[in-house]
Amino acid sequence: MSMGYLIDMDGVIYRGSETISGAIEFINGLSISNIPFMFLTNNSQRTRRDISLKLRRMGFKVEDKHVFTCAMATARFLAGQKPGGTAYVIGEGGLLNALHDNGYAVVDHDPDYVVVGEGRTMTYEMIEHATTMILNGARLVATNLDPNCPTPQGMRPGCGAITALLEAATGIKAFSVGKPSPIMMRAARKELGLDAARTTMIGDTMETDILGGVNMGYRTVLVLTGGTRRESLGRYAYQPDIIVESIADLMQPKYVEVAEVA
Repeated sequence: MSMGYLIDMDGVIYRGSETISGAIEFINGLSISNIPFMFLTNNSQRTRRDISLKLRRMGFKVEDKHVFTCAMATARFLAGQKPGGTAYVIGEGGLLNALHDNGYAVVDHDPDYVVVGEGRTMTYEMIEHATTMILNGARLVATNLDPNCPTPQGMRPGCGAITALLEAATGIKAFSVGKPSPIMMRAARKELGLDAARTTMIGDTMETDILGGVNMGYRTVLVLTGGTRRESLGRYAYQPDIIVESIADLMQPKYVEVAEVA
């Protein structure tokens, strides 16, 4: 029974601007062998085209179809909930483009939704406007609840931190669409044309990648090249199916699902 892969990026195939050893060979092996795979990212700043171009420049054989972002998942979800709706957006190009592609108008008053993503363009004035809109009835949606984002200079506040500020100011809980939400995990799997039994989630973060995969009944692989250390696993009630030092280890013949790309 052939498998397909949902794969996190930062901490799994690269760290910052540097690829992780063996990652290019693994991903290109999937491409050459026509094994279905898709990158999942909780970063809403860039479009899938931006991300796929970045990956190709790093040496990965990928196309736009191999990238699925939380911005895409959020925009598709909203279009299903309220077609042709409106949104006030705290975020950047990837989120704005995804909303427009799904028939949403971005407005600065009386929106159906306040949608929060990542970015460095947030101002206190935007938070103030969003707070007023939410208290006046706009529904609060987060592309993800990651509290921080890694940068070359260190960590910066992520979408989850911005969302928490709005939740505290309004007393209203946000609805989140990104990993580990089943909305994003299911949408990506369906786009690959796989069922749950044939889907493997590869990630470096227990709270998003692995939790999302476990909740969906996917096989899960934790790599230790990112944010999780082996000694911390004991505190989690759930565990990955496989733990490897890096994604390159999955080319070993004992991992039968990817033996053909070794």
